[in-house]
Amino acid sequence: MPNFLLKEAQGVDYLVLWLDCDKEGENICFEVIDCVKSVMNRNSGQTIWRSRFSAITDTDIKRAMQTLTVPNKYEALAVDARQELDLRIGCAFTRYQTKFFQGRYGDLDSTLISYGPCQTPTLGFCVDRHDRIQSFKPEPYWVIHVQVTHENSGQTLNLDWDRVRLFDKEVAQLFVNLIKAVNAARVLEVTKKEKTKNRPMALNTVEMLRAASSGLGIGPQTTMQLAERLYTQGYISYPRTETTQYPENFDLIGTLRQQQNHPHWGSEVRELLEKGIQKPKKGTDVGDHPPITPMKPATEGELDHNSWRLYDYITRHFIGTISPDCKYLQTTAFFEIGTEKFTCTGKMLLDPGFTTVMPWLALSNDEKLPEFKNDELCPVNEVKMVEKQTCPPDYLTEAELITLMEKHGIGTDASIPVHINNICERNYVSIIGGRKLKPTTLGIVLVHGYQKIDSDLVLSTMRSAVEQQLNLIAAGKADYAAVLQHGINIFHLKFKYFVQSISSMDELFEVSFSPLAASGKPLSRCGKCRRYMKFIQAKPSRLHCSQCDETYSVPQNGNIKLYKELKCPLDEFELVLWTTGAKGKTYPLCPYCYNNPPFKDMRKGSGCNECTHPTCQHAFSRNGVSECVECENGVLVLDTTSGPKWRMACNKCNVVINFFENAHKVSLSDDSCDDCGSNMLEVDFSKGKTPLEDGTTEHTGCVFCDPVFKSLVEKYHARMKVGRGGRSRGGGRGRGRGGRSRGRGRGRPKDKMAQLAAYFV
Repeated sequence: MPNFLLKEAQGVDYLVLWLDCDKEGENICFEVIDCVKSVMNRNSGQTIWRSRFSAITDTDIKRAMQTLTVPNKYEALAVDARQELDLRIGCAFTRYQTKFFQGRYGDLDSTLISYGPCQTPTLGFCVDRHDRIQSFKPEPYWVIHVQVTHENSGQTLNLDWDRVRLFDKEVAQLFVNLIKAVNAARVLEVTKKEKTKNRPMALNTVEMLRAASSGLGIGPQTTMQLAERLYTQGYISYPRTETTQYPENFDLIGTLRQQQNHPHWGSEVRELLEKGIQKPKKGTDVGDHPPITPMKPATEGELDHNSWRLYDYITRHFIGTISPDCKYLQTTAFFEIGTEKFTCTGKMLLDPGFTTVMPWLALSNDEKLPEFKNDELCPVNEVKMVEKQTCPPDYLTEAELITLMEKHGIGTDASIPVHINNICERNYVSIIGGRKLKPTTLGIVLVHGYQKIDSDLVLSTMRSAVEQQLNLIAAGKADYAAVLQHGINIFHLKFKYFVQSISSMDELFEVSFSPLAASGKPLSRCGKCRRYMKFIQAKPSRLHCSQCDETYSVPQNGNIKLYKELKCPLDEFELVLWTTGAKGKTYPLCPYCYNNPPFKDMRKGSGCNECTHPTCQHAFSRNGVSECVECENGVLVLDTTSGPKWRMACNKCNVVINFFENAHKVSLSDDSCDDCGSNMLEVDFSKGKTPLEDGTTEHTGCVFCDPVFKSLVEKYHARMKVGRGGRSRGGGRGRGRGGRSRGRGRGRPKDKMAQLAAYFV
């Protein structure tokens, strides 16, 4: 993007910035300015302008162009300060925690033990609710249920006791006896009042996330992904907005008219257009983007299941915001049985209003009361005393957590789903039925540990205090450097105290988790002590030698097993084999070399398929076939463990080439192809399955150029997960493009390249 902007700005006289009208948008303005100001024409006077708009309509765009301002450097600096503080704080605490605890315990099952100024208070809300549940002591109480019958209609009604409940059983029994002594309930008064259920306000991001989680059962992160896809496809407006008020010139009628022929809500829309729309409720306009609205009609067949459900909700919500309110008549009957007072309430729908298009908010049909008259007597059918217990609060739902985060200023509309997703992915909370967030042992121990050392680290007030300081920068009332340094100094002292007091948190970990030496199963021998190292499967996967008290990282997101008890010629560690599955990449690696690269041109995290050892039978210098057909620095390496479904795979990207299925043996020849420089392959086909016309089973040739091999080659991409273990981020391995590598020919097929690519396609 910087290069693109630099090219577009060559020789321009003026720059007009049309970015989001919020602090983050202001910050991006200055990033754009930094990219292009060096190639702009140097004219006198003001040449860089900023547009201010809240909607993408003709009127707004023209007004913004006619009232251009200048970028606000103070708001941009406030964002810079937030970014730097969050990065410094998060990295320092996360790195220290991760190294400390993963080096001591083997069953934490989290790749990162992270800390974040927003993420950790988010987790704190979940753990606080968990603590309240655990400390809750149920208490018995008693309620009186009374059932009466309206004689004229025959309708049976349950009355609500004015005292609600009692915590003394004997007193409750006394009232039961008093009520049973009376045969009928006398109507004291009947009140009727017309009430309104207000239509919703315009939809912003936070409300969309809440509704999707509680009503549709879709998590916040997934909801944002679906919304962004709907936006890029043109079905809805921009889905990241804090605004809940339509701009004055927003074309409500035009947006509504697009939906008048829709099969699901077209009739409601046509009726609304005929009778006239209602003025939307007044909300909050923060000046970033208009509320989320449908931009064009869609049918269920055009979208996948969850995308359609979200689009359906967004569209119905928009129609509801300009529909009439729901009106109903609330009738309350007041009863007397002896000395005790009771009530019964019913509702009768007068005008469904917006609930026609949002039926999940409609009134139920069984809430209507019969016609009562004053002093009317209703026979008592049943009086009983029911024992109940006070209940603890339930675990936070995602919708409740989003509400808490918004209330306490934790995250933004764009980052709230990210923070919730992070605490789930890092195994701090698990999602249970009803989209509720139940903290795991790791999440609970972390929060309790912070509370023992420094409760500020987990409280939302710390973040609020930082935001107040940043707002002063944005308003031009505080110096950027002074506020930034002040924040850094505070957290620097907190970090030092945290490190000094880490034993307080470690005491909690000792009770909840197992030490490394007691975790995992024996897998391969250590090259130093010759004892078996244990493989710890909990994330991050690793090997631990309890004798040497050393831990070795291994590739993640795959399967690890012992590789034929073969040893690395450099350090005597037993090799292990890593694979991502049936159609994934497979290669051996030495645990010690993987963590301590033996050669200068190897990077940490290199497997044997990237090792530059000149003679080892597992190194790519002995098994490399050619340069990768796709990526720049990769080498296609023969997978010697893949028979009888032979393949070679790139040691950098996820390209995998299948060939010679059911061949008995495949190995590299000492010769290289004259056309492309690739190493020749010696193939020994199984009897009866040879492709050779003369019936022989052995053939040597280039996998890219040999006509016999051409029909036996199939390329695909490995199914990789989050990361690729064993990958090297280094440069080449001494090979030239189209030339020779160290010790063996390994070129990229030149003229054959396009032909091969076309064949694969």
